[in-house]
Amino acid sequence: MTTSIYDCSIPALKLGLTNLSALLDKATAHAESRKVDGKVVADLRLIMDMFPLKRQVQIACDTAKGAAARLAGIEIPKHDDVESTIPELKQRIATTLAFVSSVQPAQLAGAELREIVLKFPSVTLNFTGQSYVTMFVLPNFYFHVTTVYAILRQNGVDLGKNDYLGNIQ
Repeated sequence: MTTSIYDCSIPALKLGLTNLSALLDKATAHAESRKVDGKVVADLRLIMDMFPLKRQVQIACDTAKGAAARLAGIEIPKHDDVESTIPELKQRIATTLAFVSSVQPAQLAGAELREIVLKFPSVTLNFTGQSYVTMFVLPNFYFHVTTVYAILRQNGVDLGKNDYLGNIQ
């Protein structure tokens, strides 16, 4: 039995986005119980030279929507990076999740062989659809979701492995 590129990407991205939103719910409850402004939470960092929580969420969302669109051969939705509160970040996740969920398996037929080119200021990366998912999308997406988890844990939010994994069955 062959596993499709859809099965290797879209369900994992949807679950990760859902779990990311749930992590922010716990962060909100934690902040409210301590009378901490949600903007403070959005600006937390794991370490000084890393992006703050809000940017980690934005990049996770950008990675997910970019992957779904590139693999489907459709335009990537544009999101301005203006979120500064947890509710705004949760809306960004919800918008991204709705887009990723709208991509259907048939749209990804043959996408494992599709040429994907990412241009950054200092480098251009060339992938097939399969290598894009396995070597860039999933590692990059999970890096940013994990960093959100680590920022929240470091700041006392009561999270465990099951919060990160979510409803995997």
